[in-house]
Amino acid sequence: MGLFVLGMAGATGAPYAVRTLEGLIEAGHDVSAVISDAGRRVFEIEMGTTLSGNPEADAADLLGLANVEGPGNLTVFTINDYAATIASGSHKTDGMVVVPCSMGALARIANGISSNLLERAADVTLKERRKLILVPREMPLGLIHLRNMVSLTEAGAEIIPPAPGFYLRPESMQDLIDSVVGRILDRLGVEASFLKRWTGAEEME
Repeated sequence: MGLFVLGMAGATGAPYAVRTLEGLIEAGHDVSAVISDAGRRVFEIEMGTTLSGNPEADAADLLGLANVEGPGNLTVFTINDYAATIASGSHKTDGMVVVPCSMGALARIANGISSNLLERAADVTLKERRKLILVPREMPLGLIHLRNMVSLTEAGAEIIPPAPGFYLRPESMQDLIDSVVGRILDRLGVEASFLKRWTGAEEME
C-alpha cells in the first residue's frame, strides 16, 4: 500500500491526529510520524498520554491511543532527526498531513524555514509536488495567518480547517472528529470506513 507522513504540531487537536493515524493504518498504509515538542505537550493535556520522545515508545503509545493493529505500520522519528528518510526528496511518499498544525509551524512551512524534521518533511513534500495537507487550529485568524495560508495554497498545499459539519446530525464527539478526519483522508486519496457522505436531504427525513 502507500506511505504517508503524519506531522503533529503544537495546536489543539490531538484527537484528530489519533483518528488520522487510525484511518491510515486501518486502510493498510504505512505511516512515518514526527511530533514537535509542543505537540507532545498537547497530547499530554488533551489525551492524558505522555509521549517521551523515544521513537519506539511513542509509536507504541500512539498505536495504543488509536486502538488499531495493522495492516499498516507506524514509524516515529524524533523532531531533530535530520538524517531521517522523510527529510529527503529521494525517499518517496504518497503525501503528508500536519494535524494539528500550529500557526507557527504553518508560517515556517509557508516561508521555507525548516527548523525541525516536521517542517523539513513538509518542505520536501511541497518541492517534490506531493500532496501536503495542513490542518490549522486558531481563532480568530489574523491577516498574517491568512496570508501564510494563501502562500501555501499557491505553492500547492491544501488547507483543511478542522470545522465539523452538522448536516449529518452528529450524536457524539467521535462523530464530530470523524467528519473532519474523514475529509482529511478523502483528500489524501484514502478511503475511511467512518466517513459518512451526504446522499441528499431526503435521507434525513
